[in-house]
Amino acid sequence: MTAPATASTDLLYSEAEDDLRAAVRALLADRCDAVTVLARIESGQPHDSELWKALAADMGLAGLLVPEDLGGQGASHREAAVVLEELGRAVAPVPYLTSAVVATEALLACGGSGEVAELLGALASGRTVGALALPLSLAPGAPYDVVREEGGRLHGTISGVADAAAADVLLVVADTGLYAVDTTQDGVTVDPLTALDLTRPLAAITLNGARGRALTADADTAVRRGLLAGAGLLASEQLGLADWCLTETVAHTRQRYQFNRPVGSFQALKHRLAELWLSVAGARAAARNAADALATDSAEAPLAVALAQSYCAPVAVHAAEEALQLHGGIGMTWEHPVHLYLKRAKSDSIALGTAGRHREALAELVDLQAP
Repeated sequence: MTAPATASTDLLYSEAEDDLRAAVRALLADRCDAVTVLARIESGQPHDSELWKALAADMGLAGLLVPEDLGGQGASHREAAVVLEELGRAVAPVPYLTSAVVATEALLACGGSGEVAELLGALASGRTVGALALPLSLAPGAPYDVVREEGGRLHGTISGVADAAAADVLLVVADTGLYAVDTTQDGVTVDPLTALDLTRPLAAITLNGARGRALTADADTAVRRGLLAGAGLLASEQLGLADWCLTETVAHTRQRYQFNRPVGSFQALKHRLAELWLSVAGARAAARNAADALATDSAEAPLAVALAQSYCAPVAVHAAEEALQLHGGIGMTWEHPVHLYLKRAKSDSIALGTAGRHREALAELVDLQAP
């Protein structure tokens, strides 16, 4: 008896996705080179507002996940994944993951009318930057603390929030639901924290009677959707980062000579780079699968996301470590950008859940019991 045919998932990039990649890469090459990123970090103001305006407003990329009738582009997670790949390749200091993905997805779970629709339109236009006020380390489905709401006023502290300093509005989870909080009002304090990855700064938020606009009473559904999409598309950022590390390291080993021959011709290095290429190829498949599952609203999206994060996070760290080592002495300098990639990879490896946390989720999803 012949088994029934099943539809296969096309993980290849479409022509439109390739065009989108080319446009984003060209913009980043012009405005987000390593020298520019390093200069921003040294200035203590890593968020590049001009680059964000070009990406979010001029190119309309902040609204990729927002339906057209709400002011967005009506695209899918596959297109957003392509953008994040390129942002990962450039370690771009812009709040795309936090605003255009996590905060936007959380709002989409709240419905599309009234206050929510207005806020979605503002985020999609790029005029407003949003951030879900929860620790960057929080994994999808993990428990989290909430702030206290009294008469529309919010009280509490949330630490480890990514891109909070760049946000115009915070999505705050209170004991009575999800609220939108303007960061410029009295009662909101954003204190920068020392972070390993200086291109994605963290902050502690203190709310002392800040006024919040109610969005939904079902905050848990909004949080779950935002974090799941964030974790799934973070894999694409990790893929882009790992791909840059591989490409730049191969180029360096071809140009760097020892004993009158390129160091890349040494067998030990060739083996290490070949193994890294295989790892990056696997990461591409896992990241694309997660993006496609999210785009199609597949029932297996949590499985695809857990698989992608459990695989892509270690690959990105390994790729950055190999790049640092195989660049030799120059890789240890501040002027060479490889340290930016190692710090981003390490930070990403604990963002939205560690690889170990996602492996535990994966085991639960496939009913694989621990020994």
